[in-house]
Amino acid sequence: MSSDCSNIKVFLTNIDKQNSELIKAALTHTSYTADNNLPYEQCYERLEFLGDAVLKLLASDYLYNKYPDYNEGKMSEIRSFVVSDETLAQIAEKIELTEEIRVSHNAKGLKKLESVSACALEAIFGALYLEGKTNELKEFFDANFSSLIDEIETRILNPKATLQEYTQKDSKKLPIYKVINETGAAHEKIFEISVYYNSEEIGRGKGKSKKLAEQAAALKACEKLGIIKEQSSKNEG
Repeated sequence: MSSDCSNIKVFLTNIDKQNSELIKAALTHTSYTADNNLPYEQCYERLEFLGDAVLKLLASDYLYNKYPDYNEGKMSEIRSFVVSDETLAQIAEKIELTEEIRVSHNAKGLKKLESVSACALEAIFGALYLEGKTNELKEFFDANFSSLIDEIETRILNPKATLQEYTQKDSKKLPIYKVINETGAAHEKIFEISVYYNSEEIGRGKGKSKKLAEQAAALKACEKLGIIKEQSSKNEG
């Protein structure tokens, strides 16, 4: 396939669409079908349900092959961010998908919602899957998600580095980690560590080693500071 996967208009134009009605439905919000008295199946919700599963499969396949040493826990954690509304909305903006979504003429602001653009993108995955475009979908995923996955992997699996990068840019100061509690026998201790920035506690975490506890505290701090969004049930719904 030679189509440019960086722009949704080019991508959708260059593929051989056997059923353009699927693509049209994938880009149609329920407010549009209601506004125009169209059948429910002409909106994106059923396709979004299917596309969600297709996207998770593509993400799982990508992560399985890219990180052969990672266990299922680490891969699941990364995938939950990959398929989150936040990430999908970033991709939708990058490929100029938002303006292609059809909404009610009285609800133009819907296009700006993360959830709407994320659902539309998932619906595109569902529509292309039904059209048998599995190779195109894989190329599309690799072209648009690979760099984000690298960024997500770094943030999630090394939050200490992420937090330090943030604080150094913010004030050139380093976060300070302090052990606040130790429990358990000598051979199976659990450490509880707090991380401080500008003399304020910004995160607390536990682990079987000081290093793990520091990473847990850093992750909480990153979430509190908005560097990393907390995972929601939608992410792995």
